[in-house]
Amino acid sequence: MLLVACARPDASHPPDHPFDPYERQNRKVHAFNLGVDRALIRPASKGYSNFLPDDIETAIGRFAFNLAIPSDVVNNVLQGNMKGAIQDTFRFAVNTTVGLGGFFDPATEMGLPQPTDTDFGETLYVWGAREGAYVELPLLGPGTERDTWGKAVDLFTNPLTYVLESPENLYGTAASVSSGLSNRGRYSDTIDSILYESADSYAQSRSIYLQNRRFELGKGVDDTYLDPYSDPYEDPYDE
Repeated sequence: MLLVACARPDASHPPDHPFDPYERQNRKVHAFNLGVDRALIRPASKGYSNFLPDDIETAIGRFAFNLAIPSDVVNNVLQGNMKGAIQDTFRFAVNTTVGLGGFFDPATEMGLPQPTDTDFGETLYVWGAREGAYVELPLLGPGTERDTWGKAVDLFTNPLTYVLESPENLYGTAASVSSGLSNRGRYSDTIDSILYESADSYAQSRSIYLQNRRFELGKGVDDTYLDPYSDPYEDPYDE
């Protein structure tokens, strides 16, 4: 029922124009997100990046990335991508043991394939769910109706959430927040140019997100665009 509920444009909607029936509300959320970024996230990220040495930032990013791999495994299984599930499981096992929990990345040095980096939004795409309307969420930023449902389900798809006891099961969340601040500081110039130097930062963010997301679902690699609200890893730890 949730999948059927995804909105879609009518026949008169131009195919090359974003389907954004909630634009008025989206712009209000975008203004809120800009205010939070300007007042809190941007200054915090700059202080964080200036305080921590680059090697430690990278290690924390690896740790967060490694803890997210079990969720990729689950989504690969749901997508019928058993090859990706097996490769991700092997990478997780190597980096968790030999790599001391993921702070190091021996899997890459061994030549193992990079993680598939998937999510439940992509699972819905594989299952045939429509993209739906463009939406911007408070703090989470740009998305679509399909990806919004995907983000909600992804809160429950990581098996580590159920295996680890408290407070160990919160380590991944803390590492992800830390990694997000690191990325915001590292890519500050590019993100600031999108959010604060564009004639219409809302339209710019919408265009960048939709182009990036549609390209990702095609399993391409596009380094032309940067989603200012997501982790902008291309090959995050092969540096």
